[in-house]
This record gives sequence, C-alpha cells and structure tokens, in this order.
Amino acid sequence: MIGGNAPIVVQSMTNTDTADIDATVKQVRELAQAGSELVRITVNSEEAAAAVPAITARLQLAGENVPLVGDFHFNGHKLLEKYPDCAQALAKYRINPGNVGRGKKRDEQFAAMIETACHHEKPVRIGVNWGSLDQSLVARLMDENSRRSEPKDAQDIMHEIMVTSALESAAQAEALGLPRERITLSAKMSGVQDLIAVYRALSDQCDYALHLGLTEAGMGSKGIVASTAALSVLLQEGIGDTIRISLTPEPGGDRTREVIVAQELLQAMGLRHFTPAVIACPGCGRTTSHYFQQLAQDIQDYLRTQMPEWRKQHPGVEEMRVAVMGCVVNGPGESKHANIGISLPGTGEKPVAPVYVDGEKTVTLKGDSIARDFQKIVDGYVQTRYGS
Repeated sequence: MIGGNAPIVVQSMTNTDTADIDATVKQVRELAQAGSELVRITVNSEEAAAAVPAITARLQLAGENVPLVGDFHFNGHKLLEKYPDCAQALAKYRINPGNVGRGKKRDEQFAAMIETACHHEKPVRIGVNWGSLDQSLVARLMDENSRRSEPKDAQDIMHEIMVTSALESAAQAEALGLPRERITLSAKMSGVQDLIAVYRALSDQCDYALHLGLTEAGMGSKGIVASTAALSVLLQEGIGDTIRISLTPEPGGDRTREVIVAQELLQAMGLRHFTPAVIACPGCGRTTSHYFQQLAQDIQDYLRTQMPEWRKQHPGVEEMRVAVMGCVVNGPGESKHANIGISLPGTGEKPVAPVYVDGEKTVTLKGDSIARDFQKIVDGYVQTRYGS
C-alpha cells in the first residue's frame, strides 16, 4: 500500500532489456533482495510486453513476490490492449502524460490505458517529467501567462506546467473511473530547488499519494548528495509516500546502490529502519591503524547480508545499533550508547578492545581474532535479544 499512514515505500528500476527474461529476473531479484519494495521495468516493445508474464511467473517460482510496475511511453495503449496477460501480470502502470500522444490522440490513448487499469483493477502512477512535457499544455499555459498583467518568470511558469499536467491528468483518470486511492503522482525535475517547489505546490493542491525522485540525479556522490538534498527537505515536511534515488550506475557498478541509498536516507531521518546501523568514527591522528575502518566495513556488510534472513526470523533487529570505534576518546562512550559496541585500540593504547553490550562492559578482546570474535558476539546478541 502507498499513501495514507503506510510507511514510505522504496522503489527502483531495472536497466535490463525486459525482453531478456533471464537478465531481468536476475536484476529484479537483486533489487528486491537489497530491499526494493517496488521494481519498475521498461515495457517499450511487443517483445518486452510478451516477456512480462514469464518474468512474473519466474519470480513467483523463486519465491520473490515484489510488485512489478510497467513503465509505458508512446505505445503503451497498444501494448496493454494487444497483451492482456502483460496488463494483468503487472502490479501497477506508470504513464507519462507527455509521452502518450498529441492532440486528440493524446486523450484517446491516455483514456485507453486508464480504462485498461480500471478493467484489471491496477493502480497507476501518473509521472510528469520536465524533459517530456505535453507540448500542447506548455503552449496553452505559456499563452495564458503572457496575457497576465504580471506574467510569471520562466522558472515559475515551468513549475506551474508540471503541477497542472499532473493534476489535470489525475482528474481525467478519475473521470474515467480510476479510484482516487489508486492514483500516485510524480513530477520529476533534475534541479533540487525546482523539485522542492513543485512538490510543495502539489502537496498544497491535492491529497494524492506522491512519489518523490530527483530525475537524472547523476553518478556517485553527486547523485547521492543532490537526491538527499531534495528529498530530505520534502520528507521532513511530511511530503512523499514513496521514493526512488535515480543514480546513474558507475561503469560496472551495482544497480542495487540506489536501493541502499534510499533506505539509508529514510533511516537517517528516523522515518523507517531497514538494517542495523553501524556507528563508526571517521578516524584521526590517534587512529593511524586502518583496522577499525576495515572492521566497521566488514560488520556493516555482514549485517546487510544477514538482513534478508534476519528480517524473517528476528523482528526488530533492523533497529539495532552497532558501534565500531577507533580509540579511547569517544570509543567507550559511543559503545555504551549502542546495543553493542567495540572500542579498538588507537595509537599508543593497550592492544585490547573492550566490548559493551546494552551499556555494560562484558568482555575485552585481544589478539588476531578480534573481528571474528566480535562478529560472534553480534550473532549471539541477535539470537537472544530479538528471538525468533
């Protein structure tokens, strides 16, 4: 469920050719196992549409029940009509009003897709994107703006076009019989301040569920920082029911990165918990050894790897906090505040590592097996603290 009092949903999108069933199933499973709660797939050709039922069947056979959203542009009305099994297999449709058609055909083709959604009782995301706006709407609102006694500037009128496109399309969908609760709106832009302004306006003018995402966010730290800057402002204001971090994967990079960033954003803001948090110091001149950095990374990777199974067997484990600290300055204090913490020896300190469990010192580790011993302590804590 999206909207209302439901938790904010994390979603992602494949970048495989949907007609390649093996590759698409593999990537959907990877995204779902990383924590994506909705996965969008491109449905852009007859081959892709024909493959969708096989993809959903393969996923179900593997025990993977993540909902699939079909992403339609230009020819979606034809594909949904010609391939009813595809229309039924998908959990949701994404329609871009700017890419449905032009003039009279636009209304007819949009209506055809909405009527298919109504027939199959599927929800729809009406996704406006500033890179593919309905040009007839742009011309209409530009003309109206030019006739105003005090015309809006170019940026403000662009925001108005985005909001109007989303709201008018949603109203049209409702008039065609799509229930309000099955409509999600998005209005994606690539500028942080633009995105914030548009979603504030949407939130003020409607009560539809809203999907947040900075489109074309970019690669690496740039994409992460820009997306976080935009979405955190909106989320803090109570705007947004589902999010995607639209990262461009680095060459050979992992598509699941966008899922992890979305989870970390929601968790950092205290809106949801997905995996135990690892608190680790940045290091300084007191921590010339890289040992604590490696241990922090290993523990974080281990916790995330264990979460698919732990989530089923140990409810509440996602709220656990683990501290891996590099010296005596803040090590004991941070360790006491965490569920489990270890304070590793810094430069010149005794080669021992006290471990704290629920604020109490329980053991001191030493020697070459500190990492392995600490991982066993974490395992034991999960088993006893969170049961099954």
